[in-house]
Amino acid sequence: MLHILALFSFLLVSSSHAAVQDFCVADLTAPQGPAGYSCKTPAEVTADDFVYSGLSQPGNTSSLFNAAINTAFVDKFPGLNGLGLSMARADIAPGGVVPMHTHHGASETILIAKGSITAGFISSDNTVYLKTLKEGDIMVFPQGLLHFQVNTGRTQALVWVSFSSSNPGIQILSNALFSNNLPSELIEKTTFLDDDEVKRLKALLGGSG
Repeated sequence: MLHILALFSFLLVSSSHAAVQDFCVADLTAPQGPAGYSCKTPAEVTADDFVYSGLSQPGNTSSLFNAAINTAFVDKFPGLNGLGLSMARADIAPGGVVPMHTHHGASETILIAKGSITAGFISSDNTVYLKTLKEGDIMVFPQGLLHFQVNTGRTQALVWVSFSSSNPGIQILSNALFSNNLPSELIEKTTFLDDDEVKRLKALLGGSG
């Protein structure tokens, strides 16, 4: 009987700390290590840690690409920490583009909420998978593969995006080539672009060298 009472007491004490096992809300005030963010103590966690309202308003599409991307990654939404998912909102004006890019840490799924876009990805054997999507269509981009979206319709497009990571990472191909100080002659040799075009793109995207 004493053993049963002791076990019951242990379970009651353990259940009071169960939140530690349920989630790991990111402590954004602490340094981020290779494994991600450390956890807030349960006493510091509130309902607001699990709610994010930053995707409610349309983004400003008056940009170079005529598109706006607003993310809900763990650095903005601490309740996502450790859960392996996140979201984003893409507003794309007619003719706008989400340029060729990759997410090294996640696969991506897009849902067309308004408008029509053409989207696609390129596999590692250079096969192109391309589709024009309408409202309600969903498309998936496997992890690490180059992909893009272009608004080929006549109206503003709204795309909801989900990722299989709370911090998927992103590398935009054009920025990787032309937004830094990689010497122009090396870009020319590795891309077969001529000097004038490389310099034009560097000037457009803020690169040097």
